[in-house]
Amino acid sequence: MTDPYKVLGISPNATDEQVKIAYRELAKKYHPDNYANNPLSDLAEEKMQEINQAYDAIVAQRRAGHSAGGQTGAGAYSGASQFSDIRRMINVGRLAEAQELLDGVAAANRDAEWHFLKGSIYYSRGWLDDALQCFQRACQLNPQNSEYSAAYNQLVWQRQNGQPRYNQSPFGSSTTVGGCSCCDICAAMYCANCCLDACGGGCF
Repeated sequence: MTDPYKVLGISPNATDEQVKIAYRELAKKYHPDNYANNPLSDLAEEKMQEINQAYDAIVAQRRAGHSAGGQTGAGAYSGASQFSDIRRMINVGRLAEAQELLDGVAAANRDAEWHFLKGSIYYSRGWLDDALQCFQRACQLNPQNSEYSAAYNQLVWQRQNGQPRYNQSPFGSSTTVGGCSCCDICAAMYCANCCLDACGGGCF
């Protein structure tokens, strides 16, 4: 197997932040959207897959080292969400950059949080139908998460009443959306469950 550090062009002693920076730069360079209608599109897609696999391998190595009480490189993986940087980008309005990184995530790794963050970007851009599909998919994949349920509930309310229920985006803090009560969350869970069969597919 190719050395993942060589793929990203960094040293095994690189810090976690240096790993992320190297990944972002390569993801921007080889993202398939940059090679639309280009003879090099297939090569770019292969390179993007290689970059994703290398990054995933490094993160997994550092997570394993951290779990075992050891360290890999200059800093062990912190155990935080793999999407924490993307969350920060969305919070400060760097939507294009956040979407580019999300789109670079391999399909097999697109979990509930991926769909929630994708929906948050769609919502911020006013694409409510796409946002609703993504929030619903996030609820399907992780029905116990109150953040995803509250976002879904708020958007359903907005579509039914023509205005947001709360004075903010569904994308709130890392745990809850401001102003949501337990009843709101329960209602969202109920709506999500009712729609599981009706709105299959989700966000891509």
